[in-house]
Amino acid sequence: MKSKEMMGMKKMRFLFEVLVPALLTGMLASMAEGRTHYYDFVLKETNFTRLCSTKSMTTVNDSFPGPVIRIHRGDLVYVNVHNQDDFGVTIHWHGVKQTRNPWSDGPDHITQCRIQPGTNFTYKVIFGEDQEGTLWWHAHSDWTRATVHGAIVILPTQGTTYPFPKPDGEHLLVLASWFAGDFNEEYEEYLSNQTGTSFDDIAFTINGEPGDLVACGGETTHRWLVDYGKTYLLRIVNVVVNSELFFAISEHNLTIVGTDGTYTKPRVTSYIMIAPGQTMDVLITTNQSLGHYYMAARQFVTFDPSITGFNNMTATAILQYRGNYPPPDVPSFPINLPLFHDLDSGLGFLSLLRSLATPEHPVNVPLNITTRMFVTASINKVNYTFEGTEVSHFAASLNNITFMDPTSSILLAYYRHTSGVYTTDFPDYPPSYYNFTGDTYPPPMSVLATKVKVLNYNESVEIVVQWTNLLGQGADHPLHLHGYTFYVVGMGRGNFNNETDPKGYNLVDPPERNTITVPKNGWVALRFLANNPGTYECFLRDHFQGCRNLFINHSQFFFTGVWLWHCHFDRHLIWGMDTAFIVKNGETPETSILPPPAYMPSCAVQSLIRLEDFQDSVELFNEINVN
Repeated sequence: MKSKEMMGMKKMRFLFEVLVPALLTGMLASMAEGRTHYYDFVLKETNFTRLCSTKSMTTVNDSFPGPVIRIHRGDLVYVNVHNQDDFGVTIHWHGVKQTRNPWSDGPDHITQCRIQPGTNFTYKVIFGEDQEGTLWWHAHSDWTRATVHGAIVILPTQGTTYPFPKPDGEHLLVLASWFAGDFNEEYEEYLSNQTGTSFDDIAFTINGEPGDLVACGGETTHRWLVDYGKTYLLRIVNVVVNSELFFAISEHNLTIVGTDGTYTKPRVTSYIMIAPGQTMDVLITTNQSLGHYYMAARQFVTFDPSITGFNNMTATAILQYRGNYPPPDVPSFPINLPLFHDLDSGLGFLSLLRSLATPEHPVNVPLNITTRMFVTASINKVNYTFEGTEVSHFAASLNNITFMDPTSSILLAYYRHTSGVYTTDFPDYPPSYYNFTGDTYPPPMSVLATKVKVLNYNESVEIVVQWTNLLGQGADHPLHLHGYTFYVVGMGRGNFNNETDPKGYNLVDPPERNTITVPKNGWVALRFLANNPGTYECFLRDHFQGCRNLFINHSQFFFTGVWLWHCHFDRHLIWGMDTAFIVKNGETPETSILPPPAYMPSCAVQSLIRLEDFQDSVELFNEINVN
């Protein structure tokens, strides 16, 4: 009897001293590694009615906006995209660092070719270890992102919480564009004559609805039901195609606590200015009288509207308190919403934010800079005769390079050693210096080319981006960097002064962004550490199985991934305001790019067009601009 009891006690001891700790260790490791989520995105045409008319447009899973990806920090996501539409498409995971995985970043002709109709492709979405908050996803081919987009919500790691008191609830607002016509026709118009578009058939939407102030909008206006005396986390995403927006809620302050998937020091404001590509997390306390309050978004205009025209409509949604009270005839409108052309409110907002800078959310600003770049962001206009026809074209440039998209993937061209698709000589400085923000300026001199910048692993990079006034008028430039976040260490008006302006840099708690506005008549300074590799040597080893399968007849290949950097005004993007960074590998497998997936969308159905194929057109374009 005693021996049985002794054996039982030994089993119990073994259970508690060995098995239980092992199980707990496994559970904790599993929690630390995160969960894996699987999504299916089906792209197809769906009918929607807005502005008193019905049209068919491309959507994901029949929804506008598209489905929300909701995960915890540290989770992994696979998204299988099924293209049942009539056009090829790619999907970009905006703000997601895609650590060591540019294969799934998604920009058309940069890291992949399009997912063709009737085919599918699975993206592996790898978030940065420090990413938490609100990001988003969208199509990255033509202007399809006007209707193909959705939010990404990254909650704190399970068992942890926010760096502010846990809110009583949360809500998501997606600010978007609505084209009454076919947005592909709008896109073709920009490509063909590039004279802009009429704003009569364009509206802004909040969660897919333009609101009460437009025709046929009142019955479907988005409503957010809240309880009195609560604090809510409101996640706001600007997916608008070509406009920065002011946003405010009538009689309610907003406390900014996060931007672009990072936390910020709390900042109380009566409005926000949010650029395309940006996200903002704000806290709102429902402490006003029971009633209905407009949430409103309108365009922030930094260009001359008499020349370009602009969308003067205001999108609205309603914050509605629960309770028994007579509903108002008209909701209260936010008188604190800035006017369209309020430059002081727009530009002043840009300098409001600071990083949290705590031990749990540290700031790691590069201090010893190894690569410095000074980049001018310009809008050009080109007039020339082509085949007997007078043509007037807009162009956009970075350091006077108007980026020409290849029709093959740069990524594919690199590892196939295909020459003539791109060059690695993107300049660190503009070809000439002048009064960039002045009223007199040299004639446009942009060069049409596909130039990229190569960075060594772990380089500390500083980029000063200078707005230019080449056409005598122009808009802000919201620049987005794929694969990274960066610190906005400085911003100012006028021309950047290399002697005095760096003395005012914030190297303590600068905001961390993936998209930042280069202000009209001003400049912005960015810093980041190039530690997300885009190249690796592919040796024929077992752990590079995908590499071996692709290139069994070769002893060594150098793979590359590229990280796109571009203006998030789509009209400026298609005019050429973009380039790409190639980041070399580190010295260890952990600092090297991951192997490619077993399958990538084929470029075979898209003819491989190289720079030499367009040599006559390129030389003509450059000759016109130089002369």
